Amino acid sequence: MTKKSTGQRTKQRSPEWQATLDYLVLAFVAVLMALNYQIFILQNAFAPSGLNGLATMIQYLFHFSVGYFSLILNIPLAVYCWFFVNKRFAARTMVFVLIFSGALLIMQRYIDMSRFIYHTEDGRSTLLAPVVSGCINGFIYGTAIRRGGSTGGTDFVGQFVHKRYPGFSMIHVVLAINVVIASLSYFVYDYNIEPVALCIIYSFLTSMVSERWIQAGKRAWRVEMITSHPEEVTRAVIEELHHSTTFLQAMGGYSHEGKTMLVCIISYHQISQMEEIMSRFHDTFACVMPVNETLGNFRKISRYR
Repeated sequence: MTKKSTGQRTKQRSPEWQATLDYLVLAFVAVLMALNYQIFILQNAFAPSGLNGLATMIQYLFHFSVGYFSLILNIPLAVYCWFFVNKRFAARTMVFVLIFSGALLIMQRYIDMSRFIYHTEDGRSTLLAPVVSGCINGFIYGTAIRRGGSTGGTDFVGQFVHKRYPGFSMIHVVLAINVVIASLSYFVYDYNIEPVALCIIYSFLTSMVSERWIQAGKRAWRVEMITSHPEEVTRAVIEELHHSTTFLQAMGGYSHEGKTMLVCIISYHQISQMEEIMSRFHDTFACVMPVNETLGNFRKISRYR
């Protein structure tokens, strides 16, 4: 069995172009995050997760802008991360922080956004602000991670802890910080339990949406087939699904007859097509397992010979 590509070379982005694209995307989601804070978070008496939650409470108490506090907090963390942890991560995260802080300060000082700001004090749903802002921020966080950066704050702390204690999960660090933020919000917002609940809702949705977005397009199925028709099945997989298979020699435990096992990775939406292909061969069966991510540089296969 041999594989042949289309004959057309896949155009690869240069590292410089890829880096430029990454920074442009980071800039876009940083502005989106500033909008998210200005419209849904800052006017609705609850603290989001992470160290920006602390900044939100400081703005609520002392009218000191989240934009300024984010810079004060993240610049020394970014410098430390640049020299002692990861230069690429520090640079991209700091670009995000600078644009987020700058955009937020511009919105607060020079742009009248009163017609867009969502207020819960006028009788609207209290839950809508953390639900919408949590989903938006989950998308923002996932995008920043996929581009090699982050939204700063907690992620810097997590990087420091992970470098010093590689076996210690960053999830524990983030969880501990969020517990502190949620607990503090009870005292900051007039000894009210509601902001604590809203912070928990926001944190949960941010985590869930970001995880789904980070994995988007990477999940797949691993199909392990036992068949007496390996060539025919492989031909159908290549021609119809544009994937290939790997041949492994196997032996039946009952009959002790030699068998061929085919291993194939297909995308989530192709599972029904795989079932249809297998149905054509009466003695073919498969074990299917989810794959969280596929890595590598693959080319589509257009011809089998």
